[in-house]
Amino acid sequence: MDQATAFSSVIEVIRTLLSPEGCPWDRKQTPESLCDYVIEEAFELTEAIRAGDAPASAEEIGDVMFLLFFLAELFARRGDFTLADVLEANAAKMIRRHPHVFADVTLADQDELLRNWERIKREEKTAGDTAPRLFDSLPRGLPPLLKAYRIHSKAARTGFTWPSDDAARTQLAAEKQELDEAVASGDQDRVSEEFGDYLFTLVEIGRRLGVKANAALEAANLKFLARYRLMEDLARGRGLSLPDLSLEEQNALWDEAKGRA
Repeated sequence: MDQATAFSSVIEVIRTLLSPEGCPWDRKQTPESLCDYVIEEAFELTEAIRAGDAPASAEEIGDVMFLLFFLAELFARRGDFTLADVLEANAAKMIRRHPHVFADVTLADQDELLRNWERIKREEKTAGDTAPRLFDSLPRGLPPLLKAYRIHSKAARTGFTWPSDDAARTQLAAEKQELDEAVASGDQDRVSEEFGDYLFTLVEIGRRLGVKANAALEAANLKFLARYRLMEDLARGRGLSLPDLSLEEQNALWDEAKGRA
């Protein structure tokens, strides 16, 4: 089946589900009611990709696309826009934002490319005399760690960042000192604030190293969980219970698990 036929097949399934003879649950849905499902499916797709599971990734891509097509059909029935409108507008936007590919524009490096991307986006958002702000396009619902990365990334495209990696690391050390002072003060509100500042700066250090904090932390989460499960298996295999072991004994099992996973 070619791509166009496959798209048509999915759309026909959706229209059948929404027909008077279709599914009662689907017929009750609205764009607003589907928002949480879009988020959930996006997380499932991300998990499959990061797990390196191609079959699961294919399935989850299908689920995400089905929901997006479903949303487009609902909006079309309300008279707002059609799926064709969405795809045509998106193609035009991507062509406009890649003049170095689709037009006679030469950019020196990736930094200039990203600055040009932000400039074009700002020009697109300008309405009359109202100039868009840099972070207007930043979704308010982004998870905080991902939001911090996007804030740093956008700011850097305008040149508002530390002038060098060394300067950024110096700032991180200064934030750590302020955190230590807050801990020593016993002021919990201050501790929370300074920890946030330290973490915010650490995210920028990662960005400069080519590391996305959100993905790196998730990888660390998964690594810890895998090793802890192995610790539990090792303990059970020896007739032991982890909670009953001393910290020294648990650390010994942890080191053994690290050697295996």
